[in-house]
Amino acid sequence: MQNDLSTTHRQSDPIDPARASACLIALDHPSEIDVGTPLPPFFHHLYFWQAMPPGALGRDGHPKVGGIIPDMGLPRRMWAGGRLEFLTPLRAGIAASKTTTVAKAEHKEGRSGPLGFVTLCHEIEQDGAMVLREYQDLVYREDPAPDVAKPTPPQARTDEDFAYTRGFDSTLLFRYSALTFNGHRIHYDLDYAREVEGYDGLVVHGPLLAQLLMLMAEEKLGQLRRFSFRATAPLMHFEEAAFCWGGDGTCWVRGPDGRQCMIAEAGA
Repeated sequence: MQNDLSTTHRQSDPIDPARASACLIALDHPSEIDVGTPLPPFFHHLYFWQAMPPGALGRDGHPKVGGIIPDMGLPRRMWAGGRLEFLTPLRAGIAASKTTTVAKAEHKEGRSGPLGFVTLCHEIEQDGAMVLREYQDLVYREDPAPDVAKPTPPQARTDEDFAYTRGFDSTLLFRYSALTFNGHRIHYDLDYAREVEGYDGLVVHGPLLAQLLMLMAEEKLGQLRRFSFRATAPLMHFEEAAFCWGGDGTCWVRGPDGRQCMIAEAGA
């Protein structure tokens, strides 16, 4: 099924420096952010909030589908991955605009049942020039059946040139949800995450994992020009993960049992 792809959403944001500073502190990367300071890659997700009244939210805390995102008839939403082109750094304290269009929306049949795939294209401009372009891949699926085994995740590489390990907790997940205005209950409502969506705990945000990989990649390569990532298995809030650098621009997140949670590729 192919949906109408004509919907466009535009909004602006003053790009408050304090919000970027708060995010860096939450990630344990404190840094001075003033007006005009270039922001780290992917920090545009702290801005352009889509604030909706309670009646316009779905059961999962996200805005109800049927607006720019078509209703795929499937209740569970996951951020599957994305591709980013960084043309010039987004700068703090200078108003920017964001235009979002639906690049693709289609149904497919997977091994676990019907799936809905939506790709959003976000283009951000500042001072009359394009700053970045992002393709955001979302997947929608049915609720898990209680008697069906969970799929076996892929195993992660172990040949990294560099890696560091960090843990997560409900406080960090709550703060990141607040900074990005992400109401998805799998990140802060433990009963909902377990009983409705079938996870073992609170789910670490896919964008948070991607953000940490991007910060690592920027340390290795300098200013990023491109970054792509794909989530392959969820990471729970009680787990530690290894953030791995392959030396050739590849990077990935490895869970405590060796499973691959995310794989990515960066370019400068």
